Amino acid sequence: MNDNPYQPPRSSIAPATPMQFGEVNLFSARGRLGRVRYIGYSVGVGFLINLIAALIGGLVAFLADGGEPSAWLAGSMIVVLTVMGLAIYILLAIQRLHDFDASGWWSVLVVVPLANLVLYLVLLIMPGAQGPNRFGNPPPPNTLGVTLLALVLPLIIVVGIVAAIAIPAYMEYVERAREAASLQQ
Repeated sequence: MNDNPYQPPRSSIAPATPMQFGEVNLFSARGRLGRVRYIGYSVGVGFLINLIAALIGGLVAFLADGGEPSAWLAGSMIVVLTVMGLAIYILLAIQRLHDFDASGWWSVLVVVPLANLVLYLVLLIMPGAQGPNRFGNPPPPNTLGVTLLALVLPLIIVVGIVAAIAIPAYMEYVERAREAASLQQ
């Protein structure tokens, strides 16, 4: 008989019950939303709303030749789209708050200046609860599309910083090249 206390167990280990995941619904205040999905959806919704607003504004200006009624119509459509986008952002914030077991009422801070920045940072940093909480089961694992959409935000930030540095440097270079060319003539 081999009674080695350091020997691994020989019994079979039954798998735990499979993890139940909640549904993801963009237009609902119920359920939970993970960090990556929150970033991806907020970037996607923001891009989509800005694209639609630009297309509507351009189309209205093109069709109406830039008269005052067309400007009023384009402006009112952009306001409607902005309100729709704000409503979707609030719903996303509620679901994200639910993920770390906080009340959805904190999402009211989305419309308070400076507090909305703090709320956004909290929503990005706070990890979600591991298992089910009072708001339901954890969100499903992220798909490749959601992950790629979430990577757009850091990419936009990096490209913006590089552009903010490179464009003025290039303009200065062009000006110096013009001065050098004018001195040679």
